[in-house]
Amino acid sequence: MNASSSSATLNGACESIRRREISPVELVNSCLERIERLQPRLNAFITVAAQSALDSAKAAERDIQQGRWLGPLHGIPIAIKDFYDTAGLRTTAAFEHFTNRVPKKDAVAVEALKQAGAIVIGKTNMHKLGMGTTGLDSAFGPVKNPWNADYIPGGSSSGSAAAVATGLCYATLDTDAIGSCRLPAACCGVVGFKGSYGLIDIRGILEGEQPPDDTIRWLAHAGITTRSVLDTALMLDVLTGKRAQETWRGAATGSRRLRIGIVDNASTSADIKKPLDQALGAIGRLGHAVSKAAAPLTDFRKGIANIERDRSTIGDRAFTNIDVLVLPTTPTATLAVKDAVHSAQALSAELTMFANYYGLPAVSVPCGFDSRGLPVGLQIVGKPDDEAAVLQLAYQVEEAVGFGEHPPIG
Repeated sequence: MNASSSSATLNGACESIRRREISPVELVNSCLERIERLQPRLNAFITVAAQSALDSAKAAERDIQQGRWLGPLHGIPIAIKDFYDTAGLRTTAAFEHFTNRVPKKDAVAVEALKQAGAIVIGKTNMHKLGMGTTGLDSAFGPVKNPWNADYIPGGSSSGSAAAVATGLCYATLDTDAIGSCRLPAACCGVVGFKGSYGLIDIRGILEGEQPPDDTIRWLAHAGITTRSVLDTALMLDVLTGKRAQETWRGAATGSRRLRIGIVDNASTSADIKKPLDQALGAIGRLGHAVSKAAAPLTDFRKGIANIERDRSTIGDRAFTNIDVLVLPTTPTATLAVKDAVHSAQALSAELTMFANYYGLPAVSVPCGFDSRGLPVGLQIVGKPDDEAAVLQLAYQVEEAVGFGEHPPIG
């Protein structure tokens, strides 16, 4: 395996380490070299933990050589959205008042990744305090879209999507409150996933600071950004504590016959229609039962007074005859910076935020390119606690569409 290849997958890197074909030190050095070259152009990171990552890589290398392999993430460089606390490593949320904020304790999910042997290579840039969908507003400067810097990277997990797309790390731990992980994934051509509400523990996000209001508390989900669906499944295995005989990878490669609802109440712009239609055509040839369906799109202006009741009944109301909904991730093509710079919410979350309100598992997978050569995301949303169906269809779409591209950078 070529450690410098930006197209290497998390699963591929894990297998190469397990077979001792490559070392954690080589992987970390490769990522650090790419960060050094591309960070000035992308601004994907707020903090790069070069020395601690190298120290951890050397320790992982010794352990693996001595037969103490901890599992698939052992020795793998990953990054953390700068929302999650990391012990001894500043956590800023891209907010000027938190520039020198250094937590003493890891967030729960960060600790789980470290316990599995993952190496934190740095903290990714983001839209300030997670309050925007463009990725342009940060105390550390805007993140650049790796496909074309004249266009937004999406937000708020902007740095994560840019870093994963360009091989600066193998995966990232993110958040998603209205689409914060899936929107940048669509803009940057990677996989962005959030599970059902509470699937991944989010304790330890800006611990000790002013707590979020009830709306954010109910909508916030952990997210994962990777280069492939199987990479997402591997991260999920660690973050949810799946046993080896019952893995998310097994769910993703399953053969269940699904009932797919192609959403017909979501308006989208003409410039993303072609790749979406091609992806839908590929879905139609997979052998599943396909029909039209309405997504339970929601208007947050109604508030969250009924959110618990709505979540308890959404399966009966929206998934009576289907297992998953399929729709675009964004209603428009990726916006130009000049058209988005004056509004934090310029990239609409109208097609993603219903999954947060109802606590549904959802993923965005790249399905092709628009006329300007920018990625387009296809979204798959499942009923509560049916991540297995979402991952299976996402994997099948990924295989059928064959996106497999990386940005022309580096």
